[in-house]
Amino acid sequence: MDETMKALYDTVQQRREEKQEGSYTCYLFEQGVDKILKKCGEECSEVIIAAKNGKNEDTVGEISDLLYHLTVLMVQQGISLEEVAACLQKRSLKTGNLKTFHQVDKNS
Repeated sequence: MDETMKALYDTVQQRREEKQEGSYTCYLFEQGVDKILKKCGEECSEVIIAAKNGKNEDTVGEISDLLYHLTVLMVQQGISLEEVAACLQKRSLKTGNLKTFHQVDKNS
């Protein structure tokens, strides 16, 4: 497991267990899943906009924000890094699973 992601996960988990005044992470947990999901959605949109604008530095920052908020969601939902890593590992073994996508006529 990547040490940076592990350290982030551990810090987020610690904030959930031990409230710290002024902590944004604690604020998110206090607000609940709806606020956490809203932030995940906002950050996802910001990743898309940054990538579309083509500045990698901005995109990296937005991806980092998204990963942080997804980590908060994982801790809130009781999902471990190991579970996600196992799922990714399992998916990496699949080959030849390209799906046929429905073509949309953009002229209609």
